[in-house]
Amino acid sequence: MENGSRLEGSETIYVGMDAHKATIAVALARPGQERPRFWGTIPNTPEAVRKLVGKLGEPGQLQCAYEAGPTGYGLQRQLTTLGAACIVAAPSLILRKQGDRVKTDRRDAEHLAEQLRNHTLTAVYIPDDAQEALRDLTRAREDAQQEVVRSRNRLGKFLLRLGVAPAEGVRPQTQAYTNWLRHLSLPQPLQQTVLDEYRATVEEAQSRVKRLEQALADAPLEGALGAQLGAVQAFRGVARVTGTALVAELGDLRRFATPQQLMAYAGLVPSEHSSGPRTVRGHITKTGNRHVRYSVVEAVWHYRHTPRVGDALKRRQAGQSATVIAIAWKAQQRLYRRYHRLVRRGKTAQQAITAVAREFLGFVWAAAQEVTPVRG
Repeated sequence: MENGSRLEGSETIYVGMDAHKATIAVALARPGQERPRFWGTIPNTPEAVRKLVGKLGEPGQLQCAYEAGPTGYGLQRQLTTLGAACIVAAPSLILRKQGDRVKTDRRDAEHLAEQLRNHTLTAVYIPDDAQEALRDLTRAREDAQQEVVRSRNRLGKFLLRLGVAPAEGVRPQTQAYTNWLRHLSLPQPLQQTVLDEYRATVEEAQSRVKRLEQALADAPLEGALGAQLGAVQAFRGVARVTGTALVAELGDLRRFATPQQLMAYAGLVPSEHSSGPRTVRGHITKTGNRHVRYSVVEAVWHYRHTPRVGDALKRRQAGQSATVIAIAWKAQQRLYRRYHRLVRRGKTAQQAITAVAREFLGFVWAAAQEVTPVRG
């Protein structure tokens, strides 16, 4: 590692940082310099980062970048507080040489510094502390809901293997099924122990979901995020939980210049492989925010049904502008027709829902423009 005096000069210094749990590899690139220069490795601690900024030069000269990953946004926030500019780069959009098979912390840091100097990095959206906390809560609820599904599946597979089933006409996940399962007993004591544990696991997972949903209901949302939550809840299939998840993940929808950018952010645009006169479009890219994609797909299953505004939806739409309500109603009509048209053309229900989800985000984007003030 280079030690010594502070680096002098008035030109911009591009700093590539390969951040890990315990260490940060640092490389520097300057305008006109042929190749980035490896500076060294420092501990991943606030004090070490502060000393690094002091050695590299005036904070206003520094342009820093590191890849998004498990270390989060703490490094970016500290560098910004110290006066240095910093972006968190989207890993899937970092240019890499196809034949390069050597990967080290030093080479990664140098590569980031070079691409930062060349302005070829794509920065991810960085939420503020309050939005990140809300995002953590919605993701915890999503994880808990997935655990409910897994625990139910384990219990179902166990009963299927034993040939145990409820009476004909009793469908899974209904109240009748729950009552049957609660009073079920098995002849073998050891298998009864397994059944009891599986039932307890399902009940605990369901309780965890309820606790997290209550926390979401109690979470205060004000300002632009609160206004956007009200707008997205005006749509069918978007109640408090789904609406909060969308707002927490997307933040200010004004940052998307077009609805197509929002669709791409969710990974709901089709992949394409075209050459010459041949154009081939395939499955959706899924190279986006999977939490947004999951929430939207769950919401648009409601659009299979005949358009209507029920009592619950009316309550959610109370206080919204006539324009937002009109956009939500137009979404119901168009997406209902779109879903059934695709199914009649031979698409599976899942394929049709995916296409509907993509268009649904366009309506959400349009509604958000009506309630969110334009930022300078």
